[in-house]
Amino acid sequence: MGQIVTERVLAAGHDVVAFDLDAEATATAAAAGADPAESLADLCDRLRVDDDGIAVWLMVPAGDAVDATLDELEPHLAADDVVVDGGNSHFEDSVRRAEATDASYLDCGTSGGPAGADLGFSLMVGGPLSAYERLVPVFDAIATGPDGHDRMGPSGAGHYVKMVHNGVEYALMQAYGEGFELLHEGRYDLDLEAVARTWNNGAVIRSWLLELCEEAFREEGTDLGSVADHVAGGSTGTWTVQEALEREVPVPLIHQALAERFGSRGDRFARRLANRLRYGFGRHEVRRREES
Repeated sequence: MGQIVTERVLAAGHDVVAFDLDAEATATAAAAGADPAESLADLCDRLRVDDDGIAVWLMVPAGDAVDATLDELEPHLAADDVVVDGGNSHFEDSVRRAEATDASYLDCGTSGGPAGADLGFSLMVGGPLSAYERLVPVFDAIATGPDGHDRMGPSGAGHYVKMVHNGVEYALMQAYGEGFELLHEGRYDLDLEAVARTWNNGAVIRSWLLELCEEAFREEGTDLGSVADHVAGGSTGTWTVQEALEREVPVPLIHQALAERFGSRGDRFARRLANRLRYGFGRHEVRRREES
């Protein structure tokens, strides 16, 4: 995802300095046209070519990695700088980080997966309006265009919207999985790739996830081949359900989809399809059945 951000920003004519703990990732960014840095301190030094402040985009795993990166960045940041967290951080962590960071802090929920390399991402941004407006040209480059991003509200709002987005994603995957499971176990011998393709052409339930269902059946077969009943992930769905409980908002579909994900240790066709769909939109590893 960080490489895609780098390439899209470069393609729009902006200058990029890149750093990753993995030297190979930094080299890949340099091959695309970025100026490679040797450390976060070096990155900030290379970015600071004038007095207008710098912008640092983080694309690291949520949790401790974000805090560790910010701790290392903090001595090199000034009040007129901007830091963007493009990962899946919990919105309350984003609020805490915004309050503790001298620079303006933008929490940016990012959706689109590897397909964003060509199409652009959907960006849900929270934080100071002035910082958001300053980076609009960069958001235009990374997103699908001006309609692909917006400021959702103050600090935390961007990651809050992305959290709920992921909860909706869980429920949609569960719905498709259950429908195709019934078709697979039903009274007709169906070509599920043909079903998905037909639904994708004009049906009410057409979507990108349904296109990924079509891709899964085409590449794995109607019975999904060796794809295992094991759906990884779950943190953002858990946060969604927890927030719904606190706000006393019923989310039975999202809650059930989360429960199915945590229970994915049996042999349900619906969860096997969800396993393969996560590869389709995020290139997450596909768990496979053990070969006998």
